[in-house]
Amino acid sequence: AFMGQALRGEDITVFGDGSQTRSFCYVDDQVEGIYRLLLSDYSDPVNIGNPNEITIGDFAEEIIALTGTDQKVVYQDLPQDDPLKRRPDISLAKKVLDWEPKVGREEGMRITFEYFKSLSQEELNKRDHKDFTKHIRR
Repeated sequence: AFMGQALRGEDITVFGDGSQTRSFCYVDDQVEGIYRLLLSDYSDPVNIGNPNEITIGDFAEEIIALTGTDQKVVYQDLPQDDPLKRRPDISLAKKVLDWEPKVGREEGMRITFEYFKSLSQEELNKRDHKDFTKHIRR
């Protein structure tokens, strides 16, 4: 959403004060972890994700820097029940699946940005890129 907003020339919308954290896992890593779980004999839940977290405010600033745009970050009320912290504990995935993410946030963002830059203005304005991951496979 942030990347699309930046490339459309819109201000970046952050809900809350930006201090809440999230972690981002590149789709190739996510699929690999799920695939390993599928092929394993392990039947209990396993966290598959990237434990490196960043504040949403800092992430918005990273998007602005990456895209080279000059949008502002606009803060809006945090939706009720929105978690303040999201950071998966992947110790079980490491132990049981011998899995951990390989693609760092910066590299994943760069690959994703290259995809978004390749879109026509019409596609970029659709704001609905549910299937964009099929286009950014390495």
